[in-house]
Amino acid sequence: MKKSTMMMALAATLLSVSVGQASEFTGGWVGAKAGVNRSDVTNAGAALGSANASTYGFEGGYNWDVNSILLGVDGFADYNQKVDHTSSAGTINFGSDVVGADLKAGLPKGQWLPYAKLGFGSNKWTGGALTGNASGVHLGLGVEYKFAPHFSVAGEFTSMAGKSTGLKSTNNNVTLGINYYFDTPRVAPIVAAIAAVKPAAPVVKKAPKVVSTPAVVIPQVAVPVEAKPQPKETVWKTLLEEKPVTYSGVNFDAKSAKLNAAAKKTLDDVSDFAKRYPDAQLTISGHTDFRAATSKKAYNMKLSVRRATAFKDALVKRGVSAKRITTEGFGFDQPIADNNTEAGRAQNRRVVVRSVIKEEKKVPVTE
Repeated sequence: MKKSTMMMALAATLLSVSVGQASEFTGGWVGAKAGVNRSDVTNAGAALGSANASTYGFEGGYNWDVNSILLGVDGFADYNQKVDHTSSAGTINFGSDVVGADLKAGLPKGQWLPYAKLGFGSNKWTGGALTGNASGVHLGLGVEYKFAPHFSVAGEFTSMAGKSTGLKSTNNNVTLGINYYFDTPRVAPIVAAIAAVKPAAPVVKKAPKVVSTPAVVIPQVAVPVEAKPQPKETVWKTLLEEKPVTYSGVNFDAKSAKLNAAAKKTLDDVSDFAKRYPDAQLTISGHTDFRAATSKKAYNMKLSVRRATAFKDALVKRGVSAKRITTEGFGFDQPIADNNTEAGRAQNRRVVVRSVIKEEKKVPVTE
């Protein structure tokens, strides 16, 4: 089986696997890479030799989420350095510059992204031995890892075969690169949660009326007059009572701030609550799990704020005013389950929505 056919079969196999939703790799990006190039040239079927050389390059593109698949486009420029190629015809020293564009498809899972690329490239030989350009199909397979909100590393294998006036060249590159993402969700500042509901004014009960009995002057010949007590009156007073309201049940994948499908019900419940109580303020707190070997406090604090912000943005899209919503992040400081088990960590990766409403309550007051 030809190498290009094998690459296309591997790409098709990769894209047939179904995993979780894309989350961390959307938006525009640029990157740089370096590694090893393996090149060879044939002239009318006769091999002119193959050799290894160093290579470096630059690339950039844009990615979109389409259900559970990430699709993208990118342009690249590879600079394969000059090296001696030894054959029966002698020693030829040359390198090549390759530029082109690819379509990209990947299956992200948390901070990992395996992907395949298919596109077109143009090869220009450098060095005095060969001149001209050769164009052809460009293929690639790689794995990318997001280690920070804006940065990732990627290991990649690419192959391009080009033809021009009897010459056929092949460039196989194995590289390691670093990428910068422009569109990673912005980390919002941590805002102290301040309940905007004013405390209910204390109700002061009226003191019972004191009926004073006037002094009665009794003549020696008169009969004493007994004063009758006045009847007490019971009335109903209306008090305003503060009632806390809490919504939870939104959980996330590890190291992700992407809302999943299960969050829809809680979003609907909170937006309905906001419509019924237009004066109620909402406080959204984000939380993470804790893994002793890998957890860093600063990173988890930022991730918890990103989760709260993602839930706030979803509420705003449902018509809830952003001025009514306060977000905060607690990192892994407030667990509700055991961080030593996967099930417990899944419960700790969450957001919680809190509010306070005022309800009327009638109480009897005796006057």
